[in-house]
Parts: sequence; structure tokens; C-alpha cells
Amino acid sequence: MKVAREEYRERLAKTKESMAKQKIEVLLITNPANMYYLTGFDGWSFYVHQMLVVIDEEEQPIWIGRTADANAAKVTTWLREENIIAYPDTYVHSQITHPMDFIAAILTEIGLSSRHIGVEMDSYYFTAKCYAALTQGLPDAIFKDATLLVNWLRIEKSPAELAMMERAAVISEQAMQAGIELVNEGVRGCDVAAQISYAQFRGTPQFGGDYPAIIPLLPAGERTSTPHLTWTDQPYQMNETVILELSGCYQRYHAPIARTVQIGKPSVSMKKLSSIVLEGLHVCLDFIKPGVTCEEIEAVWRKTVERHGVFKESRLGYSMGLNYPPDWGEHTASIRKGDKTIIRPNMTFHLIPAIWSEGESFEVSESFYVTETGCRTFGNVPRNLYVKESMPMKEIEEDKNENSAG
Repeated sequence: MKVAREEYRERLAKTKESMAKQKIEVLLITNPANMYYLTGFDGWSFYVHQMLVVIDEEEQPIWIGRTADANAAKVTTWLREENIIAYPDTYVHSQITHPMDFIAAILTEIGLSSRHIGVEMDSYYFTAKCYAALTQGLPDAIFKDATLLVNWLRIEKSPAELAMMERAAVISEQAMQAGIELVNEGVRGCDVAAQISYAQFRGTPQFGGDYPAIIPLLPAGERTSTPHLTWTDQPYQMNETVILELSGCYQRYHAPIARTVQIGKPSVSMKKLSSIVLEGLHVCLDFIKPGVTCEEIEAVWRKTVERHGVFKESRLGYSMGLNYPPDWGEHTASIRKGDKTIIRPNMTFHLIPAIWSEGESFEVSESFYVTETGCRTFGNVPRNLYVKESMPMKEIEEDKNENSAG
């Protein structure tokens, strides 16, 4: 499954329209997701500096990166070979020269040194030193913050993108089911993570998986009071809660999902909390449709759960889809109070009405896309609290064998 070249052209045209509105003549992109979105460039090379240069009057962007990665641009993108420029390895992790020195020289050479230039100021991949080197190398340019210019274009997905997310969702289902099945008393968290990762990478016989932007999040016990902890090598204990949040990934597109497993009989308060959260989730999914705002969705959730005495400080969800580590979110719309983004068809979100506390914690989430009349979830994993009240079957068999030997 590949994105058609014509779709890349359409994306580039929309990018240039946004540039014109912000009076940007040259856009410098370092975010690998935005680079992928506009060209298809896909390599684990974002740990060194690389850049996509979008010029308002040029048909194709220019990719500039490390010499060792130039062939990746030739293999994965729709760019002409002359639009792929490599800098020597002497610029890599050097104390003397910086890749932005090279890029500034190239921009000067092709007559762009005094243009209105947009840069992704708040990208993980554009450092303070990058900005300092560019401004020093291009003293006549006028720099503007264009951090989310392309991100906002990505919020509405094409049919091709939705199809990729559907495949990611199938992988998410398989990975989640693999994790839930293995979680039990005496099982190590690292073994559950390994089982999930195997399912994520293997995919299905019809299509394989990619590496996700976030590794499986697997807090257990007291660690469930916070959302972003991973696993440990400690065996799970009876009466512990285990939260699983993960995503399948297909060609860099995600469909995250979260579920909660209780080892041992759940307390009355845990049953109540899970029931309240699930009620809030279902009410939100029924409410979502084109024309409502992100803050209106959050208000529906808040009114539903607060009458039961449940409160949530963090946002309820966010736009997501295409991305690279360290995040599958798009950093644009958030489902929270004050966000007036209007929901439109083909937007995609991760709805995560989770409650993390030092007492009981419960997390459940769904990825969904907006239809013409409402919304549809990508995944199809039951949303209940999963309860493991007995030892794993393997241990039960071992106990039987030991008793027979005695």
C-alpha cells in the first residue's frame, strides 16, 4: 500500500497555500513526520540533522541530509535526484562545523538568503544550536515560527491514510489481545512487553507491522498512578492492576488503544470506577460528530463523570496518526476545555478518558475517525475491565505435575 505521487503533490500544494497565508516563502522542515508526509522519506536518520526545504515557486522540495542517508531519500521519496543534496560526514556530531552551516550555504547559493523563512521552532528535531547556526549563516533572512504549519494539514486524513490506520488498528488489536492474555500473577512485565512487541512487528499474514512511535506503556501496581511508565522485570502480584497502552503501526500510521487488567478479584471501588469511565467514554463516542468542538466533547465527558464524583485534570484526547518517536500525537487539536477546534470528517483522535490516581486507576481508550454523521472507532477490543482471578494455565499444569509426582 503506497501513497500515490499525485497525493504528495496535493499535500505540497496545500502546504504552499498555508505558507502564503503566513507570508512564508521558504519552509524548513525538520520534523520527520512532516518530511514523510510531503515526500515519503522514511529512515532512522532523524538522530542527525536533516531538512526538507519547501520553496514557494518550486515544483518539488529539496531534501538535505547526511551523505550516508542520501540513498534513503532516493529509495523512499518521489523527489528528483537533483533535489537530494548530501552534506559530508565531517558535519556529523562535529565540534567545529554544524549541518545548519552547510544548509545555510546551500540556501545562499540558490538565492534564498534574504527570503521570509519558516522554521519548526518547537520541533524535537530542531535545536537551539540549529536556529543559532541558521540565523548566523543567513543574516539577511526574516525567520518566522512555522512549527505546526504542516501538522495542521495532517489532521484531516485522505482515504489512503485512513486505510493505513485501519491496518494499524488490526495490529493494535492483536498486540493488545496478546498482552491481556499473558498478564497474570507471577508473569514478568518484560515478558508481556516482549509478547506485545512481537505482535506489533509481525503484523498479519497479509501485512506486516512497523515500529511504533511509543513503546508499550505497562505500569502495574502503584505505578498505575501515572500514565507514562513502561514495564519492569518484576513478576506481577495478586491484586495488582496492570494498564496496557500501545499501538500497532503500519507505514508510520498508528491507532492507539488502552485497556486495564485486574489480577485478582476487583474491589468495589475499582468496579465502580471502571463503570463510570466506560459510561463517559460511550457518551462521548455517541456525541462526536462534524460541527461540534473539542471542548464540547470534553464537557460531555466532564458532566457525565463529575456527577459520580470523578474528576480528570489531563486532556481527554488528541489528534494522532502519522508520526515517529517519541510520540504518535500530532500536537494540534486536544479534546479539553478551551480548545475550540471544530470537528470535521476524516479527523482522527485518540480518546483516552483514563483516571490515574494513587488509589484506584483505570484506563481505557479508543482511536476513532470522524464520519459524515458521527464517528467510528478503529479497533474492536471489548472495553470491559479484564479480570484474572486464577494462576496462568502453565503454572496450574506445573502444580498438577508436582502433586502427581508426590
